[in-house]
Amino acid sequence: MTHQTSRRRRGPAVAAVLGAGLLIPCVAAAPASAAAPAVSCTSARAGLAAKLQKDITAALAGRKGTVAVGLHDRTTDTTCSLRATSAYDSASVVKVTVLAALLWDAKKHGRYLTATENTLAKAMITQSDNAATSKLWKQLGMTRIKGFLAAAGMTRTQPGADGYWGLTQITVTDEQKLLGLVNAPNAVLSDSSRAYVLKLMGQVVASQRWGTPYGAPAKVAWHVKNGWLSRATQGWRVHSVGTFTGGGHDYTMTVLTHGNATMDYGIATVQGVAKVIHRDLAAS
Repeated sequence: MTHQTSRRRRGPAVAAVLGAGLLIPCVAAAPASAAAPAVSCTSARAGLAAKLQKDITAALAGRKGTVAVGLHDRTTDTTCSLRATSAYDSASVVKVTVLAALLWDAKKHGRYLTATENTLAKAMITQSDNAATSKLWKQLGMTRIKGFLAAAGMTRTQPGADGYWGLTQITVTDEQKLLGLVNAPNAVLSDSSRAYVLKLMGQVVASQRWGTPYGAPAKVAWHVKNGWLSRATQGWRVHSVGTFTGGGHDYTMTVLTHGNATMDYGIATVQGVAKVIHRDLAAS
């Protein structure tokens, strides 16, 4: 899977700021720690944790910016993490949270999504449409959004205030919790809701199929949501969250970055991590 720079892809990057509200230079994500933490992996499959730890570390060697990584493969009980509790401006990856909150609230009230909600949800996830996101964010309101976060156990996620959904503070830990809810049966989201989220994440427009799916074997089905945002501090935020099934594996992956000089640089960092993870899992 290749990545190409295009005006179409860069357009939403600017719109993400406008969709979330005016740029606020004084609000910044948490700074990187002085001593860079190490990648940590565990696995029930012999040798896999050590290989992933070595290869993810190598993929990040020499890369500028601050990167957080999360991986969980249910099949081999494999987990990797790096800066799992560090906070990042969400940019558009928060749109998966918005959709999950909408579905959770509909389930609570025993109703299906309306035709309008379905239209907005599809545009929000498959095209990363900011206007659609703003409408659903406003419809839900802070009480329902926080209610979903509590139900999902996403205790470290802080919703953006005053309609600035793109400035929601997210962590690898919470994004992995969310992907876990989407990927496996649970009491928070119904099976039909989970299938709906995965369906839309599997239908993102071609120009946004970069990030965590990069390097995935052909036999692995992917579902992705990316986010990108440039601000006056910490440079470009470039994030990607995804779920993957097939080839004897069932895994979720989160890569969050900021401090990138350009969007392309951030994408290259994310994809460098994704490539080695897919390769190591496929070979295990």
